[in-house]
Amino acid sequence: MQVTRLRVYPIKSFAGQDVRAARVQPWGLEGDRRWAVVDPHGEPITAREANGLLGLTAEILTDGGLLLGDGRTDPLRIDVPVDAAPVPVGHSRQGTALPAGEDAAAWLTERLGRDARLVWQPDPAARPVNPKHGGRPGDHVSLADVGPLLLTSEASLAQLDEWAGEPLDMVRFRPNVVIDGDEPFAEDEWPTVRLGGVDFRVAGRCDRCVMTTIDPVSLARGKEPIRTLARHRRWDGKTYFGVWLVPREDGVIAVGDEVAPLG
Repeated sequence: MQVTRLRVYPIKSFAGQDVRAARVQPWGLEGDRRWAVVDPHGEPITAREANGLLGLTAEILTDGGLLLGDGRTDPLRIDVPVDAAPVPVGHSRQGTALPAGEDAAAWLTERLGRDARLVWQPDPAARPVNPKHGGRPGDHVSLADVGPLLLTSEASLAQLDEWAGEPLDMVRFRPNVVIDGDEPFAEDEWPTVRLGGVDFRVAGRCDRCVMTTIDPVSLARGKEPIRTLARHRRWDGKTYFGVWLVPREDGVIAVGDEVAPLG
C-alpha cells in the first residue's frame, strides 16, 4: 500500500489543496487548519451552515501568511496576526484566538453575506485532543474538529461507491492522507500505522456529518454519502468513514510513501 494523496486545509471549512509532501507536527500537518472563520461573538462558522466557504481558497505563503481567493477577484494577502489581542472563540478546548483584522473580516463578510471574522490559532500545543475521541495526555490538535490527521482509503471509497451506485469524490470527506488501501475499511482495525518513516496511532474511526453531503464542486447538497453509510456503516447513531491519526513522532510524509500497518 502507498500514500496516493496529501491535502491540507489552511482555513477550517475552506477548500483544501493537494501537496506532494508535508511536515508532520504533533497537532497535524504543517499549515493545516490553524485559521478559522467565526461570527462577531467568536462562534465558529463552518461549511455545515455556510456552504460557500467550500468555494473559497487559501494559499499558505512562505512567511505563514495567506492569500485568500474566490476565483473571481484578485486574492487578498493576510499576515499572521502575531501582535493582535486575543479574542474569545467557541472552538472546543481552545478559549481564544488572534483576529486577522478588518481587511479579512470585510472580505469574508462580503462573500458570505453575513458578518464574519478570520482568526488564527497561535499555539496548537495548547488544544488537547478530546479523550472521547481517542485523545491521550500530551495529544494536541489544530482547529480540526477531532484529531490531528484524517486518513481515508481508496479501497473503502470504491466499496462505498458500489453500495451507493454512483462515484463519490474523496474530497467531500476532507482527508489529509489518502492511501490506495488493501481491503475496504481495513484501516478501522489498525492500532498503529507507518506512513513512510513516520509512525501514527489510530485514535478512532471518524463519524461523518452533513458536510460530506455537499458536492465540493457545485456546492449543492444531496443525500449521499450519509444515506448509504447509514445502511452499511452505522453504529451508536453515527455513520463512519476514515480514521483519525495522532502522530507518534515528527517527520515528513510524501505521496508515494509506503503504508505499513503495525501491530
